[in-house]
Amino acid sequence: MNALQDKYASVISAAQSAGVSNLQVSEQDGILYISGNAGNTAAKDAVWNALGAIDSTYSASDINVDVQVAGLAAGATLMVATESSNLNLRQEPSTEAAIVGKAAKGESVTLVEQTSDDWWKVKTADGEEGYAYARYLQA
Repeated sequence: MNALQDKYASVISAAQSAGVSNLQVSEQDGILYISGNAGNTAAKDAVWNALGAIDSTYSASDINVDVQVAGLAAGATLMVATESSNLNLRQEPSTEAAIVGKAAKGESVTLVEQTSDDWWKVKTADGEEGYAYARYLQA
């Protein structure tokens, strides 16, 4: 075990316990990469919740989690699952990008594309389109 695998052992363990398939754990240039396929949103959430317990702002630069939920197609209905606040919709898939809209907690949005594991392009009922942090979207 290396230091990063030690540091994030609970995240790796959560992925194993949640039944993430094709689980790959590797380290390159001081970054731990964890990837695989989750059978459902709950399995993906288990991995992200384990990471959140270590890094509550999800801003650590030494880990990259790429766990996709299989079978989510464009047009899928997703629910905004923030703790209490609105979910920002951004112009680009980045927290630095301009906010172009908001979706309320519990609101349904439509998946346009799974741009990356972290950012999904969604469309609100009002027709606003933007990139949302996938961590706060549930199928």
